[in-house]
Amino acid sequence: MATTHVPGTGRSLVPSARTRAAMARRLTNQSGKMATAVMTEMERRHPWYVGLDAEARSWVGVVATSGIRGFIDWFSDINTSPADPARVFDVAPRSLTRTISLGQAVDLIRTTIDVVEEQIGLLMPRSDRQVLQTAILHYSREIAFASAGVYARAAEAKVTWDDRTEAMIVDAVVRSESNEGLLSRASTLGWNSEAPVVVAVGSMPQGSDWAGVRHHAESLGLSAMAAVHGERLVVLLSPNDPEADTDEESTIRWGEGIREYFGPGPVVLGPTVTGLGRAHVSAAAAVSGARCAAAWPESPRILSARQLLPERALAGNEQARRHLVENVHRPLAEAGGDLLETATTFLDNGGSVEASGRALFVHPNTVRYRLKRITEVTGHSPANPRDAYVLRLAITLGRLQFS
Repeated sequence: MATTHVPGTGRSLVPSARTRAAMARRLTNQSGKMATAVMTEMERRHPWYVGLDAEARSWVGVVATSGIRGFIDWFSDINTSPADPARVFDVAPRSLTRTISLGQAVDLIRTTIDVVEEQIGLLMPRSDRQVLQTAILHYSREIAFASAGVYARAAEAKVTWDDRTEAMIVDAVVRSESNEGLLSRASTLGWNSEAPVVVAVGSMPQGSDWAGVRHHAESLGLSAMAAVHGERLVVLLSPNDPEADTDEESTIRWGEGIREYFGPGPVVLGPTVTGLGRAHVSAAAAVSGARCAAAWPESPRILSARQLLPERALAGNEQARRHLVENVHRPLAEAGGDLLETATTFLDNGGSVEASGRALFVHPNTVRYRLKRITEVTGHSPANPRDAYVLRLAITLGRLQFS
């Protein structure tokens, strides 16, 4: 059975194998001069090439020479299978695709084709020129498709590598394994390791809908790393603007911006920390909150780990217990002005100002003033049912610790 050949190979242009072989030999004899001419033209045309280090320029030269050799093989078409233009790029390390962009690779191909076409007119016999110049135009199309394929595969490999690296970083953060290696890996993804970080934790969505969270976060002015950890989706968020607000209200808005990428149920955000090296602190609070969020079914969909302090403390989270004692009970105890006694009395009397005043033997307005001070000192208002719950638990934990 006759072998079929891909249209546009040398055999379709010059059917005679003997004629093709003779022309290929003459091309081979001139290939060194052609390669030298290509490198000279690269230096003249492209400033980016001159700016490469010696090793990268050397590999560009190898690829150009391989391209000329590949054209000769493609034209001679002596094998059962036509020569594959993609093999031109096999001579260089895959890392070259990260040093030279696709646009620069197109410059390299265009320059090589232009020079070879010109050199054919200068170096080859007149009888060969028209056929070879037609052949180089056909070959340029094949090599262009091949280069696009090489860069597409490199991009796919990079995405896979980035995904693996990102998953490793997120896992290390959740496991509190932050170290220099973590920061180094993050830098390869373009992450600013010194920027503020907030960790968001929620349930997994159906399928792989969460994969778009990075791109969406970018549109919100945020950098993001995301990975599945167990049954939860963990997202690290960092503002691209160093002047951006990073208070709790702002980070809640960040969570609202990416809520669609989480599954049903609450999404808990840890506190803002400075630098990726401390992201494990935010992650620990967010994971703790996500584990016990079911105890507060009336909670907002997007909330902070601080809002879940009571549930976290009751679930045994030491970080939450410390926060309640150090940031709620202790300030009350140290503020003076009978604030701790007033808070306890107000809670014991069902939130009644008048009843609290009678129990404390003070005017109701004095109670109101002290309640305002309690809110200022602790950030929790005794008149708010949720805040009253936080205050009650903080007072109880403080008593247990200091009794």
